[in-house]
Amino acid sequence: MKGYTKPLILVLLVLIADQAIKTWVKTTMFYGQEYKVLGNWFILHFTENNGMAFGMEFGGEFGKLALSLFRIVAVAGIGYGLHYLIRHKYHRGLILNVALIFAGAVGNIIDSVFYGKIYGYASLLHGRVVDMFYFPIIEGRFPAWFPVWGGEDFIFFRPVFNLADAAISVGVILILIFQKKYFKEDQKDEISINNEVVED
Repeated sequence: MKGYTKPLILVLLVLIADQAIKTWVKTTMFYGQEYKVLGNWFILHFTENNGMAFGMEFGGEFGKLALSLFRIVAVAGIGYGLHYLIRHKYHRGLILNVALIFAGAVGNIIDSVFYGKIYGYASLLHGRVVDMFYFPIIEGRFPAWFPVWGGEDFIFFRPVFNLADAAISVGVILILIFQKKYFKEDQKDEISINNEVVED
């Protein structure tokens, strides 16, 4: 179990927090209800989606089933990848970020697979993902000369999301930011191997 403790703790913490927040929202708020946490900048807004992260949709009942099954396969792949990284002693930061992505993916799968059955509105694999975090930090209108959206209202940041979505996004962003650091040791190993080949 050496090397697995911190990633597993991180996964469990994210999952527990994600499911606790979703359960609280689902059982104490009605659909569309809002609580203003920081004025109009940070709002708890109860919504659900049938599709992917940040409310994107993947149409119809068949699409919903296909998406749920795809998520399960994807999470199995991410789980194996996390195991591989730990076993081969990759950079600790990379491992923890992949653990974040894994935890977020599992968190949303729990909704998709079980929530329909638990809350009595759908069968297994047809549940809806609970979202609640809304940050409409900037509201305004595009100037008339602006391409495509000229004259239309805009909100930044418009998507409503959950802790699982945030964990996935943070994990991906940190991997992109620190990729040179995370994979530097592998690059050095490849260079040293190539040098040995040239010398031979």
